[in-house]
Amino acid sequence: MHDTRHDSGSGVPLLFAYLLGMPEAALPADPAAAVERLVADHGGRLYGIASRLCGKPEEAEDLVQEVFLQAFRKWAQFEGRSRPLTWLYTIAARACQRMHRKRSGEPERMASVEELLPFVEGALPSIHEHEGGPLAVQIRKEGIERVKAGILALPIEFRIPLVLKEVVGLPVADVARVLDLKPATAKTRIHRARLRIRKELEGAMVPLDLPPTAYERQVCLDLLAAKQDALDHGEDLGQTVICERCREVFASLDFASDTCARLADGEMPGDVRERLLARIRAEVA
Repeated sequence: MHDTRHDSGSGVPLLFAYLLGMPEAALPADPAAAVERLVADHGGRLYGIASRLCGKPEEAEDLVQEVFLQAFRKWAQFEGRSRPLTWLYTIAARACQRMHRKRSGEPERMASVEELLPFVEGALPSIHEHEGGPLAVQIRKEGIERVKAGILALPIEFRIPLVLKEVVGLPVADVARVLDLKPATAKTRIHRARLRIRKELEGAMVPLDLPPTAYERQVCLDLLAAKQDALDHGEDLGQTVICERCREVFASLDFASDTCARLADGEMPGDVRERLLARIRAEVA
């Protein structure tokens, strides 16, 4: 637990020092200047995450401004009950929920689990086909774009948990805490969202004729659940006794998960940064 009380000498909350990962003495004494440093260190990542949640640049800017302004206004309310960056993500997630409640045109329906299950007969799309060949680069490039589009096609109640888990990298327990959900509910939403992204990814993959599943349906479902749990913990399934169909399904889940992990990287456009800093300075004017 981290003390967020004011330091009697500088007046700068210890929260800022921890957020920035720097010694407290290195921070400017002025809180507004400290927040500007916070934007400099974390603005690009928050903007990248906002882009995955919102899709449109103007909406991503609105969300990023809301995150940093609320963090600035409410830093004294932070009591060290969670990691400070988790606190920022909480602000982002709840602001995103408010923004999307006001908007129409959001995806409303989530496919059922039965529709998303990948264990079918006949050809199965393969991310590995043509591996190492000239077509592989194009397949993977299209796959990345389909993952991005698939995230935005998720209903908001599934999109936010997926982004927090797969893009931000929070543990499932933290996702649940951020969204005020039961851990089992957060886990279920993440798992269904993963399957929906994997389904979207199929359009970029090469159909591959494979033999039928080697196991009964329930065994395949159990293996899929084990794979999802392994992804939850950032672990390898370590399961070598799987059929070719399961192997291809798991490879596509890995590709989608690896792609998501790279989507938080971003850079806040200069004009967006300037508008944000202007608003922060106006708060203390």
